[in-house]
Amino acid sequence: MAHYVMLSTLSESGRKVLRERPGWIRKVNRELESKGAKVRAQYAVLGPYDFVTILEAPDNETVSSISIEMGARGSVQIMTMPAIPLDAFIGRLEAHGRPRARRRRPR
Repeated sequence: MAHYVMLSTLSESGRKVLRERPGWIRKVNRELESKGAKVRAQYAVLGPYDFVTILEAPDNETVSSISIEMGARGSVQIMTMPAIPLDAFIGRLEAHGRPRARRRRPR
């Protein structure tokens, strides 16, 4: 499973729905899971985005499809990015970033 960060900004209609039905967010999360993504964490945030959601999904195609479908509804704008777990990122750098030792030529 791959990891993704989904940044969401509610439209005016999305804010209205949220104000009237705060539990709507959980319904959307269940829908994400029915489409193949697992919500691992979610935060309401201040700033240019309203929510940060951490997802696991089998592939980019699954997340792309979800993002397009949710955005087409008009209640939210979404930016989704693949994410690399920090330990995997460091491990890859350590494995591939080390300069190779030069072999000494026999004299």
